[in-house]
Amino acid sequence: MREAVSLIYIVTKATIDKAYTRCNMNKPIERLKSVRQRIEKACIAAGRQPGEVSLLAVSKRHTSDNIIIFNGLGLVSFGENQLQEALQKQGELNKLDLQWHFIGTIQSNKTHAIAEHFQWVQSVDRQKILKRLSAQRPDHLAPLNICLQVNIDQEPQKAGANPEEILQLAELAHGLNNIKLRGLMAIPRMTTVPTQQHDSFNKVKALFEKLKNAGHDIDTLSMGMSSDLEVAIAEGSTMVRIGTDLLGKRDT
Repeated sequence: MREAVSLIYIVTKATIDKAYTRCNMNKPIERLKSVRQRIEKACIAAGRQPGEVSLLAVSKRHTSDNIIIFNGLGLVSFGENQLQEALQKQGELNKLDLQWHFIGTIQSNKTHAIAEHFQWVQSVDRQKILKRLSAQRPDHLAPLNICLQVNIDQEPQKAGANPEEILQLAELAHGLNNIKLRGLMAIPRMTTVPTQQHDSFNKVKALFEKLKNAGHDIDTLSMGMSSDLEVAIAEGSTMVRIGTDLLGKRDT
């Protein structure tokens, strides 16, 4: 029993100090500053306030040490797409006040753990998954914040509901007790052509507005990553998901 206990990663002041010691603090500070400056400039260019866009740190395949560092720099929201990896980190960092977002493909046999251990799920694209998340969300926890993932360009290799399915999914989410529909998430087609980028993000924003006009009280449009956050913000994103440009090179 003692051996098992000794393996538990406990976040203490000593743990945090060690994490900072192992890290060249200039690099995280510089990366965070750079990303925040990009967000600010994009917002100003779009006639928006920088505070309208939140930053989700995509921490998949990053160590708990790295999360400790960026939490110390003020970030609280972290996104994971592999359940077992995320659960391990949550156990290691359970003394920190973090907000965990699940952003990966959801299998039916994973919904119970996701419903119990995350505050947000951004990758819901099926009625079955919505129902399971609601039914399996513990009653003592706040409703699970949900973004519906839309495959806006209808790419066959990508997850996400087709645009015409979104309204029906939203209606279902609205009627579930342990679910709070917050908005949409999208990963548009990969392209470096600005007009195509704008077109994809604009279609997501139009769908978002359609849901609002249908009476859904939503506030989150999660779109934009390292390569296209400026275009996403120009088209109305309220949350950008940033990985390598923020946390650095991922572990293999």
